[in-house]
Amino acid sequence: MAHGAGGKASRRLVEGLFAPILFVGSADPLGDAAHLSVNGVEVVITTDAFVVKPLRFPGGSIGELAVNGTVNDLSVSGARADALVVTYVLEAGLPTPILEAEIRAMAQAASKAGVKIAGGDTKVVEHGKADRMYITTTGIGSPMRGLNIDPRSVRAGDKVLLSGPIGDHGITILLARGELDLEADLRSDTRSVLPLVEVLARAAGPGVRWMRDPTRGGAATSLNELARDCGLGIVLHEERVPVRDAVRGACELLGLDPLHIANEGQFLAVISPDYADAAINALNLTPGGEQAQIIGEVCEQPASSVLVTTSYGGSRIIDMLVGDPLPRIC
Repeated sequence: MAHGAGGKASRRLVEGLFAPILFVGSADPLGDAAHLSVNGVEVVITTDAFVVKPLRFPGGSIGELAVNGTVNDLSVSGARADALVVTYVLEAGLPTPILEAEIRAMAQAASKAGVKIAGGDTKVVEHGKADRMYITTTGIGSPMRGLNIDPRSVRAGDKVLLSGPIGDHGITILLARGELDLEADLRSDTRSVLPLVEVLARAAGPGVRWMRDPTRGGAATSLNELARDCGLGIVLHEERVPVRDAVRGACELLGLDPLHIANEGQFLAVISPDYADAAINALNLTPGGEQAQIIGEVCEQPASSVLVTTSYGGSRIIDMLVGDPLPRIC
């Protein structure tokens, strides 16, 4: 299960097995989407699979999540989603009302995100073989003008921006399973981040170096991947990282770090210092971006690592997620 958690095991699996066989000759860093030229037309493509359990949870469901997750992977890769194709893998005996609810949830999320469902497929497997329903998606988008997302462009002195509170989705899923005797008014943050990315592009496009939506493995894993790709260090200021009290309390109870918890409606960005104030001001004035903050900066040291400092003067190195404390969260 750890190989599907988005952390160290996932990275080893992709870099050690998939990449050497499937991506022969490619020197590009691994990212959320691929930029391609098809007959002279620039397109961006991404693919994803959704196996969240339970299917419905406070704030969303698997159908909505499938749309938002795909749109977000394109958005943080500097593209607007144009079309999605989807596949439903259904378990025999699935009640029709449950399926219809997720089809409607997908349609509503696609309409809200401004993306067209262009086609898809349906497969049915034996009862007990698919935990009711899995969904896979492929998204195609058009590059946004003025954005060039590349971890190799990151420089020391750049600022690390976070669009809002972390950990809402992962802890919401945990509570929805009834595995933790804790009551909290908490909802998944699943949403399209495209409106916020578009605001960021308009306000600070030339200064945007890199973006990522920190889903599996959380913000810590995404930033560790960036540190490895650019060879620089990233220093975060713990007191600046927005975390809701309910998320913090659940993490303390379980011995988890909010920086490792999955999100489905937030993004990280690295911004050149000349554009950092403009980026934050624009996001804070945009609905859904009121809690965006600069949470750290890129430094020469510690090279290829992420360091978290506290208000008490302490610090710690935070690594990629190890293991899978919250499986099946997306």
